[in-house]
Amino acid sequence: MNAPPLLVELLTEELPPQKLRALAEAFAKGLTKDLRQDNFLGANSEYIFFATPRRLAMRINDVFAEARSSEMVVKGPSVAGGLDAQGKPTPALLGFAKKRGVAVEALERVHDGKQEVFAHRELSKGGLLRDCLGSKIQATLQDLPIPKLMSYQLHDGKTTVKFVRPAHRLVVLHGTAVVPCTVLGLAADRVTEGHRFQSRTREVTLAHAGEYEKKLEVEGAVIASFDQRRAEIDKQLRAQAQKLEASLGIEKDVTPLLDEVTALVEWPAVYVGTFESEFLEVPQECLVLTMRAHQKYFPLFDGRGKLTNKFLIVSNMRLDDPRAIIEGNQRVVRPRLADARFFYETDKKTRLADRVPQLANIVYHNKLGSQLAQVQRIQRLATAFARMLDIQTNYVARAAELAKADLLTHMVSEFPELQGIMGKYYAHHDQEPDEVCNAIREHYQPRYAGDALPETTSGILVALAEKLETLTGMFSIGQTPTGDKDPYALRRHALGLIRILIEKKVPLSLDILFRHAVNEFHGCPGFSDPTAALTIFLMERLRGYLLEKNYSPQEVEAVLTLKPEPIDQVISRLDAVRIFAGMPEAESLASANKRIGNILKKADAGANTIRPHLLKEPAEQALGEAIEKIRPVVQKYLSEKNYADALKLLAQIKTPVDVFFNEVMVMADDLALRENRVALLRNLHGLMNQVADISKLAPEISKIIA
Repeated sequence: MNAPPLLVELLTEELPPQKLRALAEAFAKGLTKDLRQDNFLGANSEYIFFATPRRLAMRINDVFAEARSSEMVVKGPSVAGGLDAQGKPTPALLGFAKKRGVAVEALERVHDGKQEVFAHRELSKGGLLRDCLGSKIQATLQDLPIPKLMSYQLHDGKTTVKFVRPAHRLVVLHGTAVVPCTVLGLAADRVTEGHRFQSRTREVTLAHAGEYEKKLEVEGAVIASFDQRRAEIDKQLRAQAQKLEASLGIEKDVTPLLDEVTALVEWPAVYVGTFESEFLEVPQECLVLTMRAHQKYFPLFDGRGKLTNKFLIVSNMRLDDPRAIIEGNQRVVRPRLADARFFYETDKKTRLADRVPQLANIVYHNKLGSQLAQVQRIQRLATAFARMLDIQTNYVARAAELAKADLLTHMVSEFPELQGIMGKYYAHHDQEPDEVCNAIREHYQPRYAGDALPETTSGILVALAEKLETLTGMFSIGQTPTGDKDPYALRRHALGLIRILIEKKVPLSLDILFRHAVNEFHGCPGFSDPTAALTIFLMERLRGYLLEKNYSPQEVEAVLTLKPEPIDQVISRLDAVRIFAGMPEAESLASANKRIGNILKKADAGANTIRPHLLKEPAEQALGEAIEKIRPVVQKYLSEKNYADALKLLAQIKTPVDVFFNEVMVMADDLALRENRVALLRNLHGLMNQVADISKLAPEISKIIA
């Protein structure tokens, strides 16, 4: 028979919505872990957490009122040190037995993995839940991931406690019994509270821990489960949207808002609101952000993704006549939309180009100059890259010049998330070319993991320059990421730069990019050439990027060991390596390549030229001929970036390589012969490792064969 469940609920003031689910789950996990460590839980005990705006709660099934007894083995001196030459106990053994309160004869001999030792085995009786639960709850609350605590006084007017929000009630039920304890100055009880306005009774009394969520819902008008409440809101939202033949928009934008409103309501109901169609003249991104970020509304979109004048309200009240709620929310949203319209119309009165000089008044970084200085660096870099790629520079230069101008607009000052987006709208209003308008918006991309990359040529080059400028500038003054701190989002910038180079196939080497970028910062206070550190940083991000694309560590190392430049061909090299690794000749060639590498490390530096007249043995003659035969073809494939066929061609030399190592002594006594054979291997090694260091593939090939 299972033990009763344990329910713990802390009723509080409104908790931070962004942290609610994480706090509740951490609370449940932490207390469960503590109770399990002290043997209060059964083998199948599991927790379930509850979270509403005003409560953190959890229930664990199969909790013992008295912890199970546990066996403890205390190790003492070794047998060698515990007995003298006559086999009698030494003072060390006698002292250990006395300390454990037993006779020497009661001690056991056990092996600790290194030697045999004396040990005392005793049964430790478990403690009582009522004696320790309060301190365990208190300790778990103190360990919650709360960035900032509030200090508040209890009702006695004297005692001060700290928690994320003031707490008012504590429920601690083990089955039907209240577990007597005090947490945050609150005595445990079986009484909680329902919905502030829709509860049938102000207080909800719980007879048993297992009835918590059902009784709260029936009597208290509260859906206690965060996930159940979220699912209910989601269902209502989609039903209303379908009824109106509309959609909620892109899922990745809906999800965080859905999580947030779930943390704001206990008894959700979804209602439809409207606003005047004239507001739709404002760019829809402004209106959408206003509704989602400020009002927590769900804007609705038509089948083409265009914003409609309807939105959904998630209310904390379920009413038969919700007109007052709907009208109240409509009155609130109108001034917000009017502000957005005012900002937009006011911003359009000043051209973006006229705002650019004002960027000189904004500090980018005290060691790197103004925002205008940054824009000028980006412009020079982007146009330089365009010239290298034989691309017209006029659109690129103009897009880079205007890229940051919208930072000075009212709209972006109010909604920083719209930078770039509003720049495109204002540039379009200023009748800038479409290429320039799109590039202004695109140069921030990718903004987050999985975000789309720029599509226009100008957008690609300005985005590349912007990310490179940020990385180089911050690294040059020592502002590098540390641990989980990355205030300038340099990891995101690095990954964005890598994605642009690879996925947009920009054939510019990192060495060239760094050299141009570093030149832009000479003369800045505290400047230090960051090329070495930045190269390592980029390679780490590149390695992670490739592993996430399901290339194996061996495949990635085989390619990156050669430091391939430019990196836009890394994926092609990896695909070729994967094909090669599956060939029957691959294992033998990879092993031979590793062997050659070891020989070359030990050999003295010498000429690379093979002298044919010194190839005395048939096996070395055959290998030399094979190398000369495939060399021009391999070079042709490499020049065409046909890495797969270049590696496949190497399969043809498997037999002469195997025969060479079976029949030829590389380190011959004759110096001339030895140097010539080393030169032969040096040529072979260079030929084999132009796509990747195939010696790194040996473990991967073995896995494929197995």
